[in-house]
Amino acid sequence: MSIQNDINELIQAEIITQDSADKILNYYLNKGLNQSKGRLLIVFSILGAILVGLGIILILAHNWDELSTSTKTIFAFLPMIVGQAICGYVILKLKESDSWREGGTAFLFFAVGSSISLISQIYNIPSNHGNFFLIWMILCLPLIYLMNSSIASILYIIGITFYACQTNYWSYPSQESYLYWILFLLVLPHYYILYKNNIESNFLFFHNWIIPLSLIITLGTIADKHSEIMYIAYFSLLGLFYLIGNSEIFIKQRPFVNSYRILGERGTIVLLLVLSFDFFWESLRKIHIDTLELISSAEFITAFLLTFIAAGLLIFQQRNKLLKEIQPISIIFILFLFTFLIGLFTPYAVILINIFVFIIGLYTIWNGSNLDNLGILNYGLLIITALVVCRFFDTDLSFVMRGILFILVGLGFFIANYVTIKRRGTNEK
Repeated sequence: MSIQNDINELIQAEIITQDSADKILNYYLNKGLNQSKGRLLIVFSILGAILVGLGIILILAHNWDELSTSTKTIFAFLPMIVGQAICGYVILKLKESDSWREGGTAFLFFAVGSSISLISQIYNIPSNHGNFFLIWMILCLPLIYLMNSSIASILYIIGITFYACQTNYWSYPSQESYLYWILFLLVLPHYYILYKNNIESNFLFFHNWIIPLSLIITLGTIADKHSEIMYIAYFSLLGLFYLIGNSEIFIKQRPFVNSYRILGERGTIVLLLVLSFDFFWESLRKIHIDTLELISSAEFITAFLLTFIAAGLLIFQQRNKLLKEIQPISIIFILFLFTFLIGLFTPYAVILINIFVFIIGLYTIWNGSNLDNLGILNYGLLIITALVVCRFFDTDLSFVMRGILFILVGLGFFIANYVTIKRRGTNEK
């Protein structure tokens, strides 16, 4: 425990007395205990509100057919009225209670959805899942700011993501989901406020994962006639995430908390492995591209903007650094842009992609070895292994050669780990 060690050091240096040390230690112990209790109370409040809401819905569903239309209407609005009453009471009397605020907001959030669904069913109002989620999210958007509720923000992001998927992926080409981007921008002020007020918040941790995941999922909804351009857009988006993860805000955080770096790095490698096969490049060379139509397309505009923003952030981060300090994966989105142009005319693009993956794997192994970090080292070896497995399925190599490749990779795992562990033991001596 670092606090205990620091306190012991201060006692030995006679800077503080034993009595003062005990008071300091008790303060930090009580502070951590109170924070844990507060977090648990918020979690149980939210879960309790959701379960109560689901219980009411199930009870009503069991007796639904026996009720008159007017009675059904009253019961349809009743959960929403109760939720509004709870939230009103929280605003007036319990504004400082996080558990009541988040729990009451969660209850009202689901009550609004159930009321919309029930009214549509009672009066046979035609609708679809996309419109249902759109209306639901628009009605619940004010809850985020009126209640200062992070659970409402999380549920809202999930809801608009589902709306985008429903209207574009699952209903394509009958509907478009461009409204998603407007709805997404409307939640960003809360994300910023959450970051400014409490950077250690668990809600901020969940936002850090949900927001980039939502963008990754919904970016593909822009694709239409020039879907091949979306690969550039995705590489630039993932490159942007990786650079955000390398910023001062996130770089000092624990690895698992740094969602932007994880998603940007892993996503880039996955895309590279997918494009290390020749099927995409063969189809790309067969496409006839109308330049004027391409430039005015939503795909091109999106790819251009994301590439421009990512390149600007890269230049900003590297302005005072040497070229050798640039990490290979941070410039992949730029290299892929040129590779894509090469792939329009020649089959050599797929070779470049394989080289990119191999270099990233070697760099990661080298970095893990220098840092004496077995996790990073083995991650680099896994990248090389994934590349070998991909080539196993699309090359004309004999099974003997393929077997030799796997043996070499396995030996690489063993030797690299053995050397690192042995060096670590030597340094400890």
